[in-house]
Amino acid sequence: MTISDDIQDAGVSPWDGGWHRLARRVPSPNFGQRPVSSGAVDLIVVHSISLPPGEYGNGAVQQLFTNTLNWDAHPYFQRIRGLQVSSHFFVERTGDLWQFVDCDQRAWHAGPSSYRGRSNCNDDSIGIELEGLEGLTFEPAQYRTLATLCQDIAARYPVRHIAGHEHIAPGRKGDPGPGFDWAELQNALQWQAGLFPQKSTPPFA
Repeated sequence: MTISDDIQDAGVSPWDGGWHRLARRVPSPNFGQRPVSSGAVDLIVVHSISLPPGEYGNGAVQQLFTNTLNWDAHPYFQRIRGLQVSSHFFVERTGDLWQFVDCDQRAWHAGPSSYRGRSNCNDDSIGIELEGLEGLTFEPAQYRTLATLCQDIAARYPVRHIAGHEHIAPGRKGDPGPGFDWAELQNALQWQAGLFPQKSTPPFA
């Protein structure tokens, strides 16, 4: 049973186009069209984020993704001043789900990246940010929401891979980090091991 079952049992898709019906929809201006040459959207990328690092539930991540963050509100924000990024989804520590970009569109979450023999992972991936600090653990509610979301994404898109930001940009990014339990997610999804990242990752090129 997943949090989408009630919708599906009622004969209603969890999707409204590329928007998930159970997510709080807050459109970001930071997106673009997926290149026609990019192929199928077959990769889910898991990230972690908190602003300032280690502080949760203050709305700063949502503000960053919508270009409304007050850069003067905290000294740390000066380090990222002017940054324009987005993710398709954000999962709070409570498990609450937010969506910023239509999944049919290209969000700005991966940066320079390469995975499964293809570069520019923004072009053909869906990004999910978990509220958390790189290297620390995540909440059970986040794993539940993440597993359900991945199942729903795979029902709409031909998902063949799921990886962390650390796997698509090794040496440049380290999230979600060693505190993320990939085995727990795999057990919840019951997806074959080949869809998940291997323990060792080749250097980023």
